[in-house]
Amino acid sequence: MKITKVEALEKTANKIRMGLLQSIYYAKSGHPGGSLSCVDILTVLYFNEMNINPEKPNDSLRDRFILSKGHASAALYATLAERGYFPKEDLITLRNIKSKLQGHPDMNKVPGVDMTTGSLGQGLSVANGMALASKMNKDGYRVYCLIGDGELQEGQIWEAMMTSSKYNLDNLCVIVDCNNLQLTGETSQIKNLNYESIESRFRSFGFNTLVIDGNNIESLVEAFNKAEHTKNLPTAIIARTVKGKGVSFMENQADWHGKQLNDEEYAKAIEELTKKR
Repeated sequence: MKITKVEALEKTANKIRMGLLQSIYYAKSGHPGGSLSCVDILTVLYFNEMNINPEKPNDSLRDRFILSKGHASAALYATLAERGYFPKEDLITLRNIKSKLQGHPDMNKVPGVDMTTGSLGQGLSVANGMALASKMNKDGYRVYCLIGDGELQEGQIWEAMMTSSKYNLDNLCVIVDCNNLQLTGETSQIKNLNYESIESRFRSFGFNTLVIDGNNIESLVEAFNKAEHTKNLPTAIIARTVKGKGVSFMENQADWHGKQLNDEEYAKAIEELTKKR
């Protein structure tokens, strides 16, 4: 089931935002800021771009998605639930010790999760392996890897980028959730990681690079289409996003990196999102 109309994708993204906030509210912990910033990316991937089927989550020819910034699991879970991989009712069990929806995604417990993620920086290495396997076996599936801009401070990412380029992994698409905020402040102040420097570095490593508005559905659809038609080069989409996107009092606020919502904040956030439907 692919959604092709921009307005319909925007409404789906709004539902996902409400779902992830619900899960974080009930868990009384989680990462709302960086989860909200990447919702539009996940919406376009799961509802417009990727070749997937919730009824066959382990299909060997399905496209793969790696959430390298695993702490944004609430966004992935809400997306998977909206796509039909498991009941939406499960979202309120986030981080419960008996739940399959733990703080970081577990591929052995959650249908639709293609890689268990924990420590930052590891996702692209695994994505390389999947993309290379697809080429070697002539399976034809594509691999998408979502990385945080703060995560780029991990050296393993840069080592993996050299591998992506060396093997001409044109079936690999890296998306950088470039919201310019991490736990301790602005990424551009901590390690000079703004969208311009990130784009130039990926390009210097041999990537086809695209800089877009990562909270604009139409821009995302166009960028993924360009990536799919790029040959002999891996693609990096530098998605300029807003941390806390969709909830006014959370937007561009580093405090909401890993902050829980109280009753009043949750009610206000849901009210805002409800009005956008």
